[in-house]
Amino acid sequence: MSTAVSYRIRPVAPEAHLFEVSVTVAQPAAGGQVLRLPAWIPGSYMIREFARHIVAIRAESCSKAVALSKLDKHSWQAAPVKGALTVHYTVYAFDLSVRGAYLDGERGFYNGTSVFLQADGFENEPCEVDILPPEDKALARWQVATSLPALECKKSGFGRYRAANYDELIDHPVELGEFERISFKACGVPHEFVVSGKYQADLKRLAADTKRICEWQIRFFGEPAPFERYVFMLFVGGDIYGGLEHRASTALVASRDDLPQHGEAGINDGYLKLLGLISHEYFHTWNVKRMKPAAFTPYDLNREGHTTLLWAFEGITSYYDDLALVRCGLIDEKRYLGLLAKTITGVARGNGRTKQTLADSSFDAWSKYYRQDENSPNSIVSYYTKGSLAALALDLHIRKHSRGEKSLDTVMQALWQKWLADGQGLAEDEWERVAEQVTGLKLGKFFDMAIRSTRELPLAELLATQGVEMQLVPADNASDGGSLVDEIVPPAVRPTLGVKTASDALGVKLSAVLDGGAAQAAGLSGGDVLIAVNGVRVSDLDKALRRYRVGDKLKLHVFRRDELLSFRVTLQGTPADTCRLRLEENGGSWIKA
Repeated sequence: MSTAVSYRIRPVAPEAHLFEVSVTVAQPAAGGQVLRLPAWIPGSYMIREFARHIVAIRAESCSKAVALSKLDKHSWQAAPVKGALTVHYTVYAFDLSVRGAYLDGERGFYNGTSVFLQADGFENEPCEVDILPPEDKALARWQVATSLPALECKKSGFGRYRAANYDELIDHPVELGEFERISFKACGVPHEFVVSGKYQADLKRLAADTKRICEWQIRFFGEPAPFERYVFMLFVGGDIYGGLEHRASTALVASRDDLPQHGEAGINDGYLKLLGLISHEYFHTWNVKRMKPAAFTPYDLNREGHTTLLWAFEGITSYYDDLALVRCGLIDEKRYLGLLAKTITGVARGNGRTKQTLADSSFDAWSKYYRQDENSPNSIVSYYTKGSLAALALDLHIRKHSRGEKSLDTVMQALWQKWLADGQGLAEDEWERVAEQVTGLKLGKFFDMAIRSTRELPLAELLATQGVEMQLVPADNASDGGSLVDEIVPPAVRPTLGVKTASDALGVKLSAVLDGGAAQAAGLSGGDVLIAVNGVRVSDLDKALRRYRVGDKLKLHVFRRDELLSFRVTLQGTPADTCRLRLEENGGSWIKA
């Protein structure tokens, strides 16, 4: 056997969503080898307990059965053996997200955290994996796409791959099936876009636009790129969206309607959303896959890894994802400011921003951000969206006080050079110390305000220094999420219940009831299904409320679980929580800087 640990994986029953996996340890621990499956996957900060999907497991050595003892929810220990130990197990895979594993008759996909048991004591040893094709002849045209270094593979991609250690093994997801590939080079580095699912699209344009994003980001941090090749894996379906970064690849899911179509010249909102996702995950190649908190160095995938720095690694990435689209020439400043207005609006509409700091949001991601409920808008703030606004505020603050000589770009590039020099994770206070060192500014008060308090970010003041006027006004209508305008004219105040809604077969589901709103004051709760307003059935709440004025008293009928309840509510006016931005002549120069 050429390596200390080797794996085999095969899709054995697509109709039942089952992968068959084995791991062989050449020289297992004398006291009995322990093997365990990760409890979470880097980049998604929630305990997911992947081991719950192992439906059968057994061990053998020298063709004889070996006893396995369960140690905890994701660990097993084999009885001591003298020869090599092999553990065979079956994994149920039916998670369509980018975080787990999926298998049916159309495609397969897996992250190593979902399928590869870690052999304790061998975490830093090289390992090999043999990716085997399905035995079903109907799937004979299936291929493999992965950024994992290949050892000996067929043209289809099935065959043996090698990883330097377990951490690398689980950081290269694998796509299986019949899919389209399109290749390009960015700054001389081979890139591949693999698209699966049912769709019609202009993949040449997708590759060309992605290349522009990649080249800008590589040059932003400095050539050469920190990988030899890169693979985008995109599955398209219905109403889906998400991505997860890896060291030399990213897994994406998106709506098929968001793909660019043949003959389309512009960038519609759906395609813009997809390009922003691509930009976000690719930026993570530097910011979190390599530069990362010390709490993730190394990852302990058995338990939560708490850090107050997710605002810096996710929020700053969220700032640069759209900014990169301007700087690489895909959109202009006005389109960018329209996106920014929507982000500002989204944060302003969450009362959680007045209760949770960005540092706490980062630390509590495991129990709050990734486990949201109907009260989350009232209790938490997103380290993604508010984090991106904190990054904007920091960028403009540095530019203002350094008279344009320094910026957030300066900080990010210095952090990258630091990582290249020492490869170390950042201590909890180190990000801020580096920012002060490279800018020459005292930033403690700024970080206390932006990261460790719930005070409002001074965005209007800072944007004004860049020739951008900002105001918060009442929304025009229910679909008004903020915008760039030629002139800021506050609209008339409309009546509102103070709720977030979702569609429901019976009426309108109140997905959240906001603090201080009319619905909360009347006693309604998140999860209630509103079926009638003043005795008239309701399916469109915004339309129903147009008949009334602020201060009107209404009778509402709702279902709470299976009980019909009625409430008296006094309508309030829409709050000033919708962002309007206006670009002055020659303003917004930092966007393309």
